[in-house]
Amino acid sequence: MPKPLQYRSGSLIYFQGDPADKVFILQAGKVNLVYQDIETGQDVHDLVQPGEFFGVKSALGRYPREENAVALQDTAIMAFTVPEFEAFAMANTRIIMKMLKVFSNQMRRLHKQVSSLMETEELNTDVGLYNVGEYYLKNKRFTQAKYVFGRYLTYYPSGKNAAQAAKNLELAETSLARYGDGKGPGINIAAAETAPAAATAPRPAVQKDGFFDRGPPESTDTAKAYYDAISLISQEKYQQAYLDFKKIVDAGEDPEYVAKSSYEMGRCLYLLNKYPECIKYYTMMLTRYPKHPDLRDTIFFVGQSYEKIGRKDQAAAFYKKILSMSSDEDDGTTIKAKRALKALEV
Repeated sequence: MPKPLQYRSGSLIYFQGDPADKVFILQAGKVNLVYQDIETGQDVHDLVQPGEFFGVKSALGRYPREENAVALQDTAIMAFTVPEFEAFAMANTRIIMKMLKVFSNQMRRLHKQVSSLMETEELNTDVGLYNVGEYYLKNKRFTQAKYVFGRYLTYYPSGKNAAQAAKNLELAETSLARYGDGKGPGINIAAAETAPAAATAPRPAVQKDGFFDRGPPESTDTAKAYYDAISLISQEKYQQAYLDFKKIVDAGEDPEYVAKSSYEMGRCLYLLNKYPECIKYYTMMLTRYPKHPDLRDTIFFVGQSYEKIGRKDQAAAFYKKILSMSSDEDDGTTIKAKRALKALEV
């Protein structure tokens, strides 16, 4: 039988990349589906209204969720397993016609985006492959950058970007070994072209309030403001730290420090014992940064906040989410999630 579910305003119903085994019909409230536009890279928001369904394509196609689903209001949902939804749809031809209309509109929009990309893309294949690698490198996704630049040198050993691809491959390998994916200082490709060693120079790790940090990468005003705010956390001045991190986010001058400060704002809310606010804030943050470098720590704090307000089922779901994301049994966040989940089961 279909299962009724309740979500409070600001709750995440599912994450992008989650396994898809349910189809949802919205009974009351409002749900926002957030995903990235393939042409612009910007977030796209699709609102689900009562009576509409969502999560259908990924569930029927048996592939991971393509978007985040967030409850914008207190929301009531009916969850169907795939067989239950198929039986329900077969008994209600109106549902099938609505599905066809929705899918047709989505395919038409996707076709326009792909056509636009093909019309504006005037680069040769080798240049396009190089640019993909450069994108990964700039975003500190070193594993992907290493693979793409390696493929470039295999396919185009005499390509116009072969020399720079070799430098970028070395830079990706070095950064991956020193920092890991999503970590370390920002990558400046232009600087790497002339001084790759300077771009990857390591900084000493310092432990602050139980979190390891490598200190300011350079003497910029934004970096100084960020590490001054980190220092406030170690002094238990959480409210002032929150306000200082918010200034960095509002200024928006350095994307790396904006993302890092966004995470720290949520941590400050948790340390201030503002657990509902922490849940709501981190939920919205994840719609903006679905692949945030501190994603698993963020999910852990959401789980802890749910636990603090007595919603243990929700807390357990977030701890299990962390365990499903990690392949490293010795990772600190994984260990904390295991311990928290075990404590709930006692």
